[in-house]
Amino acid sequence: MPKRILQGVVTSNQNAQTVTVSIERRFKHPLLQKTVRKSKKYRAHDENNQYQVGDVVRIQECPPRSKTKRWEVIAD
Repeated sequence: MPKRILQGVVTSNQNAQTVTVSIERRFKHPLLQKTVRKSKKYRAHDENNQYQVGDVVRIQECPPRSKTKRWEVIAD
């Protein structure tokens, strides 16, 4: 099974080797047919602490690295 890859913006890099990435998705409401924006935050592993707030990054699924980290940043 292929690993999911998502693209989003780094919103926090306070913790060591961890970044918080906000992923926004858009979809059309099934009844109202209005475009809805929803966002979700993921904590991703950043080995070298190289990403700063505002950077656009791609993350992919990985085996659990800690209690909350299930994603890792992939280099482009």
